[in-house]
Amino acid sequence: MPVTDSIFLLGESREHSMHVGSLQLFTPPEDAGPNYVKTMYDTMLSYTDVDPMFRKMPANPVGSLGNFWWADESDVDLEYHVRHSALPSPYRVRELLTLASRLHGTLLDRHRPLWEMHLIEGLEDGRFAIFTKFHHSLMDGVSGLRLLIRTLSTDPSVRNAPPPWNLPASSHGRAVPASPSVWDEIRHTVGDVAGLAPAAVRIARTAMRRHDMRFPYEAPRTILNVPIGGARRFAAQSWPLARIDAVRKAAGASINDVVMAMCAGALRGYLDEQNALPDAPLIGMVPVSLHEEHDSDAGGNAIGATLCNLATDVDDPAERLAAICASMAQGKELFGSLTPLQAMAWSAVNVSAIALSPVPGFVQFTPPPFNVIISNVPGPRKTMYWNGSRLDGIYPASVVLDGQALNITLTSNGDNLHFGIVGCRSSVPRLQRILHHLEEALAELEKALLVPVGA
Repeated sequence: MPVTDSIFLLGESREHSMHVGSLQLFTPPEDAGPNYVKTMYDTMLSYTDVDPMFRKMPANPVGSLGNFWWADESDVDLEYHVRHSALPSPYRVRELLTLASRLHGTLLDRHRPLWEMHLIEGLEDGRFAIFTKFHHSLMDGVSGLRLLIRTLSTDPSVRNAPPPWNLPASSHGRAVPASPSVWDEIRHTVGDVAGLAPAAVRIARTAMRRHDMRFPYEAPRTILNVPIGGARRFAAQSWPLARIDAVRKAAGASINDVVMAMCAGALRGYLDEQNALPDAPLIGMVPVSLHEEHDSDAGGNAIGATLCNLATDVDDPAERLAAICASMAQGKELFGSLTPLQAMAWSAVNVSAIALSPVPGFVQFTPPPFNVIISNVPGPRKTMYWNGSRLDGIYPASVVLDGQALNITLTSNGDNLHFGIVGCRSSVPRLQRILHHLEEALAELEKALLVPVGA
């Protein structure tokens, strides 16, 4: 098992679950009968040929040494991993999010392959949901989303879609590069390691040119940077991509810049509401996918990390967006000058403090390396279907840690952006209010940057 994967097993505890998930919301086809979801569930269980990735489990679930290599489960109990649930009265989205919060707060069983899938029916409007969980040691969020997308189709008439554990071999329209020889790997690694010193020089030069470049431990302490418990709260909401795109065009920014500004404005409003807004700007950690196109759904972890000034000390939303654009631009410039190994090494510096968070007193007595994790995972840009059901939303559910009690992750689907917010249930008060502040932040950007009709 690669070290980048085993670290998620070694760092897991009851308080620090290390799985990523997503809540997918579907509208069934018009010809769906009352047993549609039950039929889909039974059909999924009939796919008993399980891909090797979905058979992986720690070699020794009890001993720590077993966290360094995989064992293969030859007889996967699909009825355990794939579960059929129904919502309680009054059958609203609120009950769905309550169930998703509970599911996301429970650990995966290390004596079994590290994944679960829950089919959930009973919403009052006739829709149903699927909540999936993959351990981070098995795959990161990008790989997980790509894998789930492969079960979907742009054709609503397709009714025989296989489940994620029974997909055909991936094809990306071009040949997958041949595996390098051991000597090629050694030469490549030695070359990358030798390039770490020049990479450090480039980082230093970038920092000197950009006086506002952010480094770990420069973030202010907030109510979000505290020890956490094991229970989670999950909130989710969608926004039309057209609204974000209009702000993007007006500001000359990217979609991701506007999203970061929405999050910054929401955090500013939320913390101010809690009388807990620091004078110094919050710092966001932004994961960067280092996957190649041909292996984006092959499992494992290939994630970098850059830090962004969220400019929460700036009153004007347009000025705040400009500061975020500048901060994200320097991160892109830096990553563009590094090889994947060098980017991983620099990212390790940015997130190294997380490895020390279990040390007693570390979170309480050291400045946070950053204040919040904000991740944007690209999703499908077309309307997608699963066995005739229209995909209405994909709401990611990610990891929170000691000292990092809040995580904001979003993805795109068709004409919408879908936000999934995960927080420690005991450490982040009134987490759902962040959704309200996201809408306020976007409205402020629109008011500041868009010319009113007729003006």
